[in-house]
Amino acid sequence: MNSTHQDYEEAVPPEPGAADAVSTFLTGTPPFHTPAAPRGNVAAFLRRHFPGAGMRQWNDWRWQLANRIQTPERIGSMLRLSTEEQAALTGTGQGLPFAVTPYYASLLEPLDPTQGLRRCVIPVCAEWRPAPGECADPLAEDHDSPVPGVVHRYPDRCLFLVTDFCSTYCRYCTRSRSVGHGARDQRGRWQAGLDYIAATPQVRDVLLSGGDPLTLEDAALDWLLTRLRAIPHVEVVRIGTKVPAVLPQRVTPGLVRMLHRHHPLWMSLHFAHPDELTPESAKACARLADAGIPLGSQTVLLAGVNDDPGVMTRLFQGLLRQRVRPYYLYQCDPVPGTGHFRTPVSRGLEIMAALRGHTSGYAVPNFVIDAPGGGGKIPLLPNYVSGREGQDLLLTNYQGRSFRYPDTAGHPDPAQ
Repeated sequence: MNSTHQDYEEAVPPEPGAADAVSTFLTGTPPFHTPAAPRGNVAAFLRRHFPGAGMRQWNDWRWQLANRIQTPERIGSMLRLSTEEQAALTGTGQGLPFAVTPYYASLLEPLDPTQGLRRCVIPVCAEWRPAPGECADPLAEDHDSPVPGVVHRYPDRCLFLVTDFCSTYCRYCTRSRSVGHGARDQRGRWQAGLDYIAATPQVRDVLLSGGDPLTLEDAALDWLLTRLRAIPHVEVVRIGTKVPAVLPQRVTPGLVRMLHRHHPLWMSLHFAHPDELTPESAKACARLADAGIPLGSQTVLLAGVNDDPGVMTRLFQGLLRQRVRPYYLYQCDPVPGTGHFRTPVSRGLEIMAALRGHTSGYAVPNFVIDAPGGGGKIPLLPNYVSGREGQDLLLTNYQGRSFRYPDTAGHPDPAQ
């Protein structure tokens, strides 16, 4: 497919009042080049690191992809790299590649290698140190893959890996064994996946993931969604993406108009830290929500990034303000080189206990472990049931106070 500047022009809505009600609904928020509350450092960041570019280029998602930072020299001109970062970036490992969009790089603290966002995307030497229990494919996805690109573990739904490409590579990626080494558009292998789904009538729900499906061109994603929608037993399609957090410019009115044609469509977003909740990400989420796409967020619990009740509260409450429902909090998968990110499971339970009752239930996700070996997602909860006395169930609330519930259903009254 050809990428033309005309496609970007389409992403800029007409002046207020020029569109009819349907167009206004689908385009929704102001264009990216006129943000309601722009971040003051963007212009300075552009002048310093991309002196030949202006805001029009900055707000073009294709420019963002074409100008990804991928070398030690380039990121070293933007950040004062620590010894660990410098060594990891210049190492000869063949694992997960390094890449970050200019937009996301502008959110990184130049002088602080402990910043949460920076830890998420800048490699360190700890990635070379194996830890007990780590495995390249901890969730046994390859074992449950009947055809290349399809993982069919749960009876009524399957995972369709449609690209190996991401705009920005998270250092804790579950699929670090495979992402970052292929082309964005892998339409050549899609047909085998479509044929499998069409021949498997129990599959009613398909999750598109990768890589990041929203890095595909509109036409390619439209082609794929159209063919999935032509399969009678496919009722729901979901898309997993981190684009609103790392490449919000991708969420153009043209994209959401196309997505709107393929309802029912759901989207699982990936946010790791409240510093990702910028005006740009808010606009991207608003456009998706205005197009009728329910949004949920999946967050990985990461040591030194978000393993703190205050940070998680700010993240989840901020997501609700962007009309994104916190859905899953994941214990970090035992992928090789992620030992420095993993916390004790008890820390996740402590965070869940700190959230419950202190913020809206809508802001409390499910804390889960995706069981190694292909066992699927197993929910974990603090223990709020402390015992039983007679027919009373003994409960502990979010304040640590004890209560009794008369759990008499199915238990005959001993006095009768």
